[in-house]
Amino acid sequence: MSDFLVRPGYAANYLVRAAVTAPSVHNTQPWLFVEEGRDRSLEVHADATRRLVLTDPFGREMVISCGAALFNVRLAMRHLGFHAVVQSLPHQGDPAFLACVGWGAYGPPTLDEELMYGALARRHTVRGCFRRDPVPTPLWEELREQAHAEGATLHRLDVGDDRRRLAELVRIAEGVHRTDPGHSAEQARWARPVRRPRYDGVPVDVSGTHPDATVLAGRDYAGVMRNEPSPARRWTARTGLVAVLSTDRDERPDWLRAGQALERVLLYAAAHNVMAAFHTQPLEIPRLRSRIRETVTAGGCPQMILRLGYATSIRPLPRRPVAEVLRVGVARADGVPR
Repeated sequence: MSDFLVRPGYAANYLVRAAVTAPSVHNTQPWLFVEEGRDRSLEVHADATRRLVLTDPFGREMVISCGAALFNVRLAMRHLGFHAVVQSLPHQGDPAFLACVGWGAYGPPTLDEELMYGALARRHTVRGCFRRDPVPTPLWEELREQAHAEGATLHRLDVGDDRRRLAELVRIAEGVHRTDPGHSAEQARWARPVRRPRYDGVPVDVSGTHPDATVLAGRDYAGVMRNEPSPARRWTARTGLVAVLSTDRDERPDWLRAGQALERVLLYAAAHNVMAAFHTQPLEIPRLRSRIRETVTAGGCPQMILRLGYATSIRPLPRRPVAEVLRVGVARADGVPR
């Protein structure tokens, strides 16, 4: 194990391979990693060049994505039998520098940590309908505990007024994005043509169903709405379990915490064959996000809207190569390593 840590780049490659499996909006993968040569610690940076300027003007979703990648780094360290020593936001003057992760004391991983590590390659985002099978209540309670362990709260919205109100806010927000030329163009830049391979973005044929086929409206990567404004059928029973992840406060450290909580929930769910779909549209419009805070999260700051269920099929998305996102040295304040 000592040789593993001493060899330059070896440990960093291992950690980053785990990190890049994290989810991100439009599969932008807005992260960069820097290995500090002296103690083999790994820095996590946000890549500001990949921020969605219109969709995510304050970088909240970008930080959440990097937080999910940070959790994967921690989990990979635990799999090797080391505790992760995390310093969050270590330089106040460099907002892109989100965390520094060092190698802590030895300690065997827990059963849950090993389960989640084993799910790294299995976790994938679903875009479309789930099977009808409901998520078992005991598993839901365990997912809530996983979110709580990272300082976040997972709210469940059962069929009823709360879910209908949330679905309406998602529909309104998606309608705003679809009719706004700027948002449409920004999304189109990350919609990957089928015959043009890329390591990021979302393939236009990622879903075989209408984006509005479930109770919560989805993003229209393929431009289906131009020819088919309404789905032939809306599958209420195949929407899955609707949940909202929230934090007590809404600052940069809370966004980073939310990303770690989200990934912990996603990996624990995937270890039990449950996948997730995301619907962040109303969280990208301040007035709608405020309504969700008032009506759904009891004053908590909503950070993610998701559906959980058993997937009918899974479409893995590509990831950027480790060599493209890992550097040795110090990163600049704009997130680009020197």
